Amino acid sequence: MFGEDHFLPLVLINILGLAGILIWHIQGRSRPTGRLIVQILFFATMSLVLGLGGISPYQLDQTELEGTGPLIAKSARILWWTHLAWTIIGFVHIYIGLNRRPREAHLLQDLIVAVVYLGVALSIIGFVFGAPIGPLVATSGVVAVIIGLALQNTLADVFSGIALTLGRAYVIGDWIRLSDGTEGRVAETNWRSTNLLTGAHNVVVVPNGVLAKQGVTNLSRPDETHWIAFTVHIAATHAPSVVEEVMLGVLRDCERIVKVPPPAIALKAIDAMAIEVELQFCVASPANRMPAKNEVIDLVYRDCETNGLSLAMPPESLLWGPAVRGGEPAAIVRPLSSGNAHASDYK
Repeated sequence: MFGEDHFLPLVLINILGLAGILIWHIQGRSRPTGRLIVQILFFATMSLVLGLGGISPYQLDQTELEGTGPLIAKSARILWWTHLAWTIIGFVHIYIGLNRRPREAHLLQDLIVAVVYLGVALSIIGFVFGAPIGPLVATSGVVAVIIGLALQNTLADVFSGIALTLGRAYVIGDWIRLSDGTEGRVAETNWRSTNLLTGAHNVVVVPNGVLAKQGVTNLSRPDETHWIAFTVHIAATHAPSVVEEVMLGVLRDCERIVKVPPPAIALKAIDAMAIEVELQFCVASPANRMPAKNEVIDLVYRDCETNGLSLAMPPESLLWGPAVRGGEPAAIVRPLSSGNAHASDYK
């Protein structure tokens, strides 16, 4: 058996490492702070024992290579490196939780965890088992190239997801619109795709590679308020100022739109038949666009009827008749309806 000066510390480290794993599992995932405290305490105690015993976690001592020495020495160092990895990962979890970004930083968190585990695995292989890391890394690089060629599309989605997460173009809960017209609230992001919950309560799965290539409009920034421009055509039977005042009354009476910034009315055009009016207003969220627009349409109809205004007929509903005496064209206004037009109507 190897020297007593290393035997007792290494046995104690094994005991502490196994006890830490047991208590760590007892804590459960629902108590990340408690888990981190356990990890820190056990890792600090194991490091203190290593320091007081004069034991290096990076290499085996010659006195430890006798009898059962290698097994105890290697297991102690493996447990120490494992607790080091868990402590680092615990700090990452707590940091993300304190910043209140646990879900949107999911990809970045997984990437950090993977890097920590890879580094610890290479450290155990190199320092504990004494295997050359250089050839292993070179071989892993060749394997990685082969896998990368076979999984080009998948890797494109993965790295696009990482880029989108680091760029913070959107977070969980944001309402976004893609250049192809798809829009919805970001419900989940993962390595392969982003899930959007649309206004129709459907989930659209968009691959991260496709999402990175499209233009993304974030409707939730700088806040959730969303501007809407809605156009109506009023018959030119009243002065434009009267039409403007009636439409302002419509927006003032609407309960589903926000009053700051204040709504506005823009008179866009006028001709012999109609006054083109644009109603401009904000809603509290993109999800409120349809209810707000429905209410505005209903109020436009009611207020026009109350104030003697008429909605203008669309140009495509007008039929031009033959010229009258004097060469003047006569406009005959008739609504088009299928199956009701007869030859005698045009005589």
